[in-house]
Amino acid sequence: MQWFTADGYWLSRLVFQRALASVYLVAFLAAALQFRALIGERGMLPVPAFLRRTDWRDGPGLFRLHYSDRFFAATAWTGCAVAVALLAGADAYLPLWAGMALWAVPWALYLSIVQVGQTWYGFGWESLLLETGFLAVFLGTGHTAPPVLVLWLLRWVLFRVEFGAGLIKIRGDACWRKLTCLYFHHETQPMPGPLSWFFHRLPRPLHRAEVAANHVTQLLVPVLLFTPQPVASVAAGLMVVTQLWLVLSGNFAWLNWLTITLALSVVDWSPLVTPPAQTVPPLWYEVVVLAVTALVLFLSYRPARNLVSRRQVMNRSFDPLHLVNTYGAFGSVSRVRLEVVVEGTDERVLHEGTRWQEYGFRGKPGDPRRLPRQFAPYHLRLDWLMWFAALSPAYARPWFGPFAERLLENDRDTLRLLRHNPFPDAPPTHVRARVYHYRYTTWRELRATGRWWHRTYVREFMPPVSLGPARTGPARRS
Repeated sequence: MQWFTADGYWLSRLVFQRALASVYLVAFLAAALQFRALIGERGMLPVPAFLRRTDWRDGPGLFRLHYSDRFFAATAWTGCAVAVALLAGADAYLPLWAGMALWAVPWALYLSIVQVGQTWYGFGWESLLLETGFLAVFLGTGHTAPPVLVLWLLRWVLFRVEFGAGLIKIRGDACWRKLTCLYFHHETQPMPGPLSWFFHRLPRPLHRAEVAANHVTQLLVPVLLFTPQPVASVAAGLMVVTQLWLVLSGNFAWLNWLTITLALSVVDWSPLVTPPAQTVPPLWYEVVVLAVTALVLFLSYRPARNLVSRRQVMNRSFDPLHLVNTYGAFGSVSRVRLEVVVEGTDERVLHEGTRWQEYGFRGKPGDPRRLPRQFAPYHLRLDWLMWFAALSPAYARPWFGPFAERLLENDRDTLRLLRHNPFPDAPPTHVRARVYHYRYTTWRELRATGRWWHRTYVREFMPPVSLGPARTGPARRS
């Protein structure tokens, strides 16, 4: 069927697949390096306990059949290896069915990880990677021209990502409608980057222009994805520029890079390059693509209804396999930045003059003199959850107590998630947490003090806790 394929999009598919393989690699690497402390057998939210209290239908995956830390590590590192193979173009040397099977492997492996990741994996970009990765299975390999239907489904994903984010802003915080949200956002976002301080200090009229441009890119431009070329390519290009601006101004894991990846699949490179000779797709492949398209359209009903609903929710999955989801970000913007500062002491008896030493996190603000670093597309899960903890202590209740216990034990896997452990030789006797108000310093304050942040004590988050004389059992208040 001539209508089935889009010969001119072979380079779009190639760029999209290699970029997606890169995102997969980062995602699996983050899982392999962080899981033991977060969800491992001795983690803060252990997978075995989660599996015991949930059902297969709640989240099917490999770990329903068997779980051990060794098996999880093997799964994550296998995902890394397959991602590297796809990045190197291994699928191009395989028959069509085998290439599709190779692309299905990272999707199935990462789905299994997300299904047991609990709070640590409750981010929109997890579902976005799974939805995009599922469609990538049916995009074909270099031997066959990419199917038009799958290319349109990728645009449908991109449309929901951008349009959903635009609608949640307009319907949410009034500062988006007043064009004033960026007066605060660069300072209060979950994890600032090295340039966020400078973005915050831009003139306010420019901040208003940024918000206005964001509304255009997220509410008007997405509609142009479904128009003829070259308009659709221009629309995708505008989205890429916007996403790169976000990459420079903050750390949002692989959300921006995956959105760019989707946008690149829209670009028509045919006027610039000549496509190679490609084979006619077999009948079975056409049938499979038609069936997948019908499935995705059927599952799109609830996400589409959510888009037009006044009670729009963001980052929600409506099916257990995360095949079609809703997206969105920052429906409300914090005006004040609160940070949880975790401290420990090696003194046996607490008194007014007890010397407390601060733990250093890799990404989240801590030491006022330390300029935030760039970590995205890598995802520092603990650092992100600490931001939510400051906003809502109840949100952190299931895992923060276990986190404190592991600090009291100098747990090796937990300490690997941190930048600085003030007790390298022996565990602390007590740990506490306090909430501080952080704000960016002014140019004058920065020059005078060398501090990027100014912080003020607000309240206690967790009183001093200890493991007791025997250093066994759960942490208890001192």
